[in-house]
Amino acid sequence: MADAPLPTRITLKTADRVLEVAYDDGETYRLGFEYLRTHSPSAEVKGHGGAPMPPVVGKSQVRVTAVEPVGQYAVRLVFDDGHDSGLFTWAYLRQLGAEEPQRWAEYLRRVQAAGQAAQ
Repeated sequence: MADAPLPTRITLKTADRVLEVAYDDGETYRLGFEYLRTHSPSAEVKGHGGAPMPPVVGKSQVRVTAVEPVGQYAVRLVFDDGHDSGLFTWAYLRQLGAEEPQRWAEYLRRVQAAGQAAQ
């Protein structure tokens, strides 16, 4: 079994409001700050003990202020709303990039079902 692709470059593009992640297999993903914040792998977003949480909303203007390495496997993203508890592994960042259209559409469905506005 081949090793999972690893990032070769992670670039915070604040003017574009994206985190660009390039992998050693040639794939590059541009992940929007709002998308990253609403899909953080933290308990606030994922839920505690498996309980589903309402979708995180009101993050259209959120910014990533820092990208902090965590060992050789992840980064911690620091958002300007104070959120910094999710560790984004290389595999999870890649999954977010590869599945962005489906994940974003599902997020918008959850927001609508909860009777909230996505902004």
